[in-house]
Amino acid sequence: MNQETVTPVRNYSVQLSSTRRGARLARLLAAERLRSWGLPLDPAELIVAELAANAVTHGRVPGRDFRLLLYVVGDTLRIEVTDTCGTRLPRVRQADPDADSGRGLLLVDALAARWGVTEGPAPRKTVWAEVTR
Repeated sequence: MNQETVTPVRNYSVQLSSTRRGARLARLLAAERLRSWGLPLDPAELIVAELAANAVTHGRVPGRDFRLLLYVVGDTLRIEVTDTCGTRLPRVRQADPDADSGRGLLLVDALAARWGVTEGPAPRKTVWAEVTR
């Protein structure tokens, strides 16, 4: 008799306002979902916070929301944040040493196993990061 190991696929999606409050709520909702799935918050919670903050700061289009998607397949958690400003693609840059901001993607790059950007469908873009257990 052939017994297959079933790996549960878990996912969670929420649409939030493109405001600082929406970015904060993304982090809080992600933390709650990760807890309910029995997954560690570190570093996923920080990655969600950075990607959501970038979406509402650099990807904000007035009147349009952003979306947070979390899903787990096997030992990989994928975090996706989609905004409606596909013309502004994120890039890692060196921040001025005295600057108060500009280091978010450096953190994502350091904390994630891998990350990237998927363009479209227009006018959207999705910035994603993967964390492995």
